[in-house]
Amino acid sequence: MEITCDLVRKLVDTQFSEYQALPIRPVEKSGHDNRTFHLGDEYLVRLPSDAAYAEHVALELEWLPYLQEHLDFAISAPIASGKPAEGYPLPWSIGRWIIGETITHENVADEKQLARDLNAWLKKLQQIPAKEGPAAGKHNFYRGGDLSVYDGQTQQALAELLPVLGGERIEHYRRLWREALSSRWEREPVWIHGDVAVGNLLVRDGRLSALIDFGTCAVGDPACDYVMAWTFFDAEARTAFLAGLDQATISRAKGWALWKALITYVDENPEFEALSRVVLQALAQEDAKC
Repeated sequence: MEITCDLVRKLVDTQFSEYQALPIRPVEKSGHDNRTFHLGDEYLVRLPSDAAYAEHVALELEWLPYLQEHLDFAISAPIASGKPAEGYPLPWSIGRWIIGETITHENVADEKQLARDLNAWLKKLQQIPAKEGPAAGKHNFYRGGDLSVYDGQTQQALAELLPVLGGERIEHYRRLWREALSSRWEREPVWIHGDVAVGNLLVRDGRLSALIDFGTCAVGDPACDYVMAWTFFDAEARTAFLAGLDQATISRAKGWALWKALITYVDENPEFEALSRVVLQALAQEDAKC
């Protein structure tokens, strides 16, 4: 569906008249799951790009104020939900704009420090009481749930990539996948973000400053929140990021990284393809050094 400034203007003006005077312009890095627009200087408008992400609107509005109460760092701050209208068929939201830049290797002052900070933030998130939180499931693509739900996809991708990657590498990835499926999170469920990735981390003055886009948050196994160990960090920073995790959780985190890399090795989005190669190479090199 086409989501334009004109559409957003109509939605805001008809449902939130208090914001009629505020200009609307696209956010430079809008994201994949949602299309994001500036609403003046202090607010943003987020519209799901597909029905698969529609449930995230209500989930964020319900749970993010609760999470923020327990955290000493900034997270997404939705303040209102809009209704389908003007030809746009999904719920949408207005939130507060958080100042910061999407992280890159260039704007981070010290990647090892970033890894330590993010490790600490995730531990704080996991310490929030989670008894009443939403369980992982189809609505959040099973993040925090049992990785075996993607066994079929992974096995198919391994078979299809055999001629491309060769038998030795495919067997290596098969072993990593078996190890990932060999354990389960045996402790009480904890809060997870569900999509800890470059596009959802902000920095200011070179330091980590905010964690945004909690549409896939849930309570469950935190392994899925550590995929950035192989998508962004080098070996030294990776060690800092994974500090304190048991080996079984690290193996499941590798499994989440491996699954996504395999299924996007051939993808219509060239950025996904490029990242998949980074992940597969990192997994192969890391194991070779052990």
